[in-house]
Amino acid sequence: MAREWVIDPVHSEVEFSVKHMMIANVKGRFEKFSGVITGDPENWEQGAVQVTIDANSIHTRDEQRDTHLRSSDFFDVQQFPDFQFTSQTIRNKENGSYMIEGPLTLHGVTKSIILQATFEGQIRDPYGNDRISFSADTALNRKDFGLNWNSLLEAGGVMVGDAVKISLAIEAYSPVQA
Repeated sequence: MAREWVIDPVHSEVEFSVKHMMIANVKGRFEKFSGVITGDPENWEQGAVQVTIDANSIHTRDEQRDTHLRSSDFFDVQQFPDFQFTSQTIRNKENGSYMIEGPLTLHGVTKSIILQATFEGQIRDPYGNDRISFSADTALNRKDFGLNWNSLLEAGGVMVGDAVKISLAIEAYSPVQA
């Protein structure tokens, strides 16, 4: 039976990584986000996903870098305070794997992305709520969303890579239905 599952931000993560100076990966996360998954654990293909991420909640363990990422050089959080994703299709691949496709709006630009997702399972918590978990990954080109800032390195190459890897670990809950 289809139900509404509220994403639990305390037990979920939205993380990313991007190349720094062509040789290393810098990782970060967004600490504030919300969303709803609607569907039946027996048939996720008929379900839907809606997520909103607070762009200002970016955290890379370096406040100076985080401030720069919030600026108009990157996310411009004053003008574009959040990112939004809404699924359009969910396709069952096999063994609990799914392709979730839909538009992502980031920095005022909307592009379709595909999340490669895995349903990790369902359980009843000690408080009587049913819980589900998904992991998902995708990659995107930041320039496709107008995030063009960069700096040339003296030795060649650029400061920030174009490819951004995004990883999600989502736990969501639904009150037990009588």
